[in-house]
This record gives sequence, structure tokens and C-alpha cells, in this order.
Amino acid sequence: MLNSSRTTTTSSPPVRCAGSTNRRVPVAVSAADPISFEGAVGQLRRRPEVELREESGPGTVALLVEDALDEAALTRLRRIVRGEGARVVLVVGAMRENELLEVVECGVGAIVWRHEATAERLAQAVLAAHRGDGDLPADLLGRLIHQVGTLHRGAAGAPGAPFLGLTSREVDVLRLVSEGFDTGEIAGKLSYSERTVKNVVHGLTTRLHLRNRAHAVAFALREGYI
Repeated sequence: MLNSSRTTTTSSPPVRCAGSTNRRVPVAVSAADPISFEGAVGQLRRRPEVELREESGPGTVALLVEDALDEAALTRLRRIVRGEGARVVLVVGAMRENELLEVVECGVGAIVWRHEATAERLAQAVLAAHRGDGDLPADLLGRLIHQVGTLHRGAAGAPGAPFLGLTSREVDVLRLVSEGFDTGEIAGKLSYSERTVKNVVHGLTTRLHLRNRAHAVAFALREGYI
């Protein structure tokens, strides 16, 4: 397969992204075929908050376009997340049940269905990934909750299982994250500052070695907290 990451530029002026400075978000596109690559680049080039880059790396959002998650696609995904240190937006045509949790636990916090991949939808996912937020389609979030709940019920009472506790504050925050609220909305509902919400999420993901908000929600669901 052809990995179509290549140099791309845009002359759009910097704009103010939510919760950040005037800097645009650096995005590197990778796709299994040139048509998918050019389509994604064409959509993102229309968005002034995005700066297209040749390669992904720390501080960059990697947008990976796949038809389906075969072993080759999963290998590319793991390389981007674990080897290059980028945050990932996965644009995918289809995903099997057994792949969803693996993708989330790999570190992917933003997923977009290919048939919904408009310029606006891609930019929304890119900004969410850049902030470290989760952005899953509603149907995928429901499937994730069901799948993790099944795993939790199957593991309930298993001998020797480690206990990794969450505080009531962490549970409150994660419950609202799982319902799709962003940092500002969570802060308003819990009467916290946005900094407090970010600190809560950062503290639990660091303590429990979780990759992002989606992974934290998956953990909380698996352990029966939400």
C-alpha cells in the first residue's frame, strides 16, 4: 500500500482556536491510497485553523484515513501513536466490535466515519485531538460503553484483580466526558474552573497511565465507576 504522507502547505492566516493562542494546529495526513490522501488534504486546506505538515510528531495531530482496520492499518496506527508521539484522528469506513476498544486503548481519542468527513467535521475532530479531548461518533460511544460494560461484568469478582481507585471528583468529571460535554461545559455543571477540570483529567490519566480522555472513559466503564 502507498503511504501518501507528503509535503502540503496552506497560506491561510492564523486564527484563534478555542482554548489556545493564535497558532494554527499542525496536521499531517496519512492515507493508504492517493485518492483518500488528496481528499483529506483538500478538505483540511479549506480550514484556516489547520496548518498542513509533511510529517507527524510530538505536538502534531496525525489524521489517518483508512477504509477498514486490517492488520496493516492497525500497524500504521500503532506506529503513529507510539513511535511518533502524535495525537491521532482516525477517519475510517468501518470498524468491527473487537477493534473499537483496541483503537481507544492504543491512544486514539477522535474517530470520524468516512461518510461524515466534511471539512467542518474533520476540523472539529482535529481541534479535539489537539486539546486532548475525546471525539467519538454517538453510535461508536454507545458501542464502546456496551463493550466495556460486558468486559467489566465478565471480570467482576476475578481473583487477584488490582484495585485502582478513582476519587468522586474524577468520577464526576469522567461521567460528563462520557456524555460528550467539553471542558467548559463540565466546569459549568460542576462549578469548577476549566483549569480544575483539566487538572483532574491530567492527574488521573497520568496516575493510571491512560492515553487520553477516551481511554480514561473506557477505564472508568470497565472498572464500573460510570
